[in-house]
Amino acid sequence: MASTEAPARNRRIMTIYGTRPEAIKVAPIIKEIERAEGLENIVVVTGQHREMLDQVNDMFAIQPDHDLNIMASGQGLNQIAARVIAGVDEVLAAEEPDAVIVQGDTTTVMGAAIAAFNRHIPVIHLEAGLRSGNIDSPFPEEANRRLTGQVAALHLAPTPTSRDNLLREAIREKDIVVTGNTVIDTLFFAAENLQVEFQDPRLEELRREKAEGSEQPVLLVTAHRRENLGEAMSSIGQAVADLAEKYPQLLIVFPLHMNPKVRSSVVPFLEERENVVLLEPLPYAQFTKAITLADVVLTDSGGVQEEAPSLGKPVLVMRENTERPEAVLAGTVKLIGTHRQRLVDEVSLLLDSQEAYNGMANAVNPYGDGNAAERAVAAIRWKFIGAERPSDFSGENDKTP
Repeated sequence: MASTEAPARNRRIMTIYGTRPEAIKVAPIIKEIERAEGLENIVVVTGQHREMLDQVNDMFAIQPDHDLNIMASGQGLNQIAARVIAGVDEVLAAEEPDAVIVQGDTTTVMGAAIAAFNRHIPVIHLEAGLRSGNIDSPFPEEANRRLTGQVAALHLAPTPTSRDNLLREAIREKDIVVTGNTVIDTLFFAAENLQVEFQDPRLEELRREKAEGSEQPVLLVTAHRRENLGEAMSSIGQAVADLAEKYPQLLIVFPLHMNPKVRSSVVPFLEERENVVLLEPLPYAQFTKAITLADVVLTDSGGVQEEAPSLGKPVLVMRENTERPEAVLAGTVKLIGTHRQRLVDEVSLLLDSQEAYNGMANAVNPYGDGNAAERAVAAIRWKFIGAERPSDFSGENDKTP
């Protein structure tokens, strides 16, 4: 006799993101959900970043089901948060998902998590448990992480250190799975599958010269953190100018953030330097390739602290603290602040000392092995379908792209 039981319905998982860093890290999750038994994707973007977000979606052939397009000129954080909460709430009411995924620490993450919590929809926090220990730095990201952690039902921690942070905040161990960081999944995908040709002819020439064996040293610089705007950003611009003068043979590649406060602080010191290449923001695949061409990376970014070490590049971080201490302990990353002379001295050390350089370039990156999305989706199936719980990521990375 045929069974009269109705087949179990798919669980509808809504992934909400708004910026390029979020897109880079949720893209492998979205693609893995497409392949997973018992799950169904709903993709929502807020448009907190626009062109840079769309570039990543195009790279992974992701077509959002809903685009809130929240950005408007001159918005403050409260205006962004209000528009995220209101926009996400309407989509939640229409779609009635079984769970919501948010990634990281942006205003989109915090707003979407609050909106889902208020509708009693479980929140899955990807890249959970990062903590700097200072709620004002990075601002507002540290607060966004903590607020999201308080309402999340499943915490996908990238490393054992992140899990331990959550346990200290009385998050239940049974609600935490250590997955590794999906940024490494994306990085390996880009390195292995994407053929990159730079739009800027100077970078394309550098790529060709490096392929032919050129040993010209290259410094890659990025700067954008809100807490570095103003005097600290000017100090960064002056330090880069000092390095350009000190090392005429050094090529400095500096993709400029779109924020006019960043540009007004650094461009006046650098625009006349022949060995400084100032660029518009690079698409993700081109930026990944730029890391491979660099010898040293100078940054205040969070994601670059994870990406560059996976490609064997020493990273000097222009911040006083980091929510990613694993790489500092491993030796792949060094915190150096924003003091002008300190920046010059630390970059100089890596350019002048092969021993110092090798000590950072050869350290083991603790952030992932390229299988974080698989573990994350297995954890979602465990939590919401009753599948087997995945094993935790150990924090060791033996794979290189």
